[in-house]
Amino acid sequence: MPQLDDLLAALADIDPTSELALARTQRDAATRHTQGSYEVLFSQHDDDFPLPERFALAAQVAAWHGEVALQAHYQQQVQDVQHSAREEAGRAFAERLSFHPVEATPQHIANLQSAGWTARGIVTLAQLIAFVSFQSRLLAGFRLLKGDDLNTQQHAVAGKWHSAPLTFSGKSALTAFTQQELGWEPWLAAKPLEEFDNEEKATLARFGHSDSDYFRLLGRNLPLLEQRTLTDKGIFYTAGGLPRAERELAATVVSKVNGCIYCASVHARKASQLTKQEAAVQKLLNVVPGAELSHGQSPRWQALIDFSAALSVTPASASQEQLQALRAHGLDTLQLLDLVQSTAFFAWANRLMLTLGEPFLPDDAKG
Repeated sequence: MPQLDDLLAALADIDPTSELALARTQRDAATRHTQGSYEVLFSQHDDDFPLPERFALAAQVAAWHGEVALQAHYQQQVQDVQHSAREEAGRAFAERLSFHPVEATPQHIANLQSAGWTARGIVTLAQLIAFVSFQSRLLAGFRLLKGDDLNTQQHAVAGKWHSAPLTFSGKSALTAFTQQELGWEPWLAAKPLEEFDNEEKATLARFGHSDSDYFRLLGRNLPLLEQRTLTDKGIFYTAGGLPRAERELAATVVSKVNGCIYCASVHARKASQLTKQEAAVQKLLNVVPGAELSHGQSPRWQALIDFSAALSVTPASASQEQLQALRAHGLDTLQLLDLVQSTAFFAWANRLMLTLGEPFLPDDAKG
């Protein structure tokens, strides 16, 4: 497959002299490691999830997200893929993750295993679906920043979330959004630390992932986890541009749209700490399913929330009107790029957290 140094710039036809191109250069780590994640996903040769199946499924996921150019790119690489129970199980999993990730259950993991998917294959499958969801929202955001409009008119509201009182293993589950610190347990076994070699252990330790079930689960495909982590850091931990607090706010908004209580708890807590506006953040968390997420917020936060929520639905439906509202609040192209990338990244993060496991309330957090 011919490699492009910057796939998304090519697909979005970004003028290399434009403000958007300059802003992406300023966010070099995010740009490079987004590309690096793509290159890892679509260069690995293994029997757990063969490349022809990856390209075919990526094309389908891009189509579900309404990204025609991205779909065409992946479709160009598609060869004959055997239709089998394994392939059908993977496609069903992909459709659920694309449209309704909160509806995933442990049974859906079991269905994949019964159809012949390995643990590594399931992790790579979830990563691919979530990554193409991320790519799709980046492309939608780039088109908006170029001055184009999206051709969708979906209304963005708070999504639904889990309502069962207990987790699959019997722990106390969460049925409402919170800023408390939560636990998370996998539905698929995390890879034991002793099964990583010394170099792999060093990679986990470098990012603080060694003691996390979530990251050791994703570590079943460690090269991809490494690129994903570097992408995350390039988006959320860079100086200048959109204040870090508002990047965390965007992550919280996406998590409300997708119903991801765990991700929202982490990033709402960070937003509260950085803004000292805990009540406003909690107001966002308290929005019920089907209601407007920005109601009662300050004008700037209303504009931020409305844009992030609209970019998070499938297909994305953010508008030039919403973008211009943000510019009216003083956001320049770099800040808007930060908002797009922070929002898009949680299309990736939520889809992993919601479909590979679930949050629980630790014993020491119970009142």
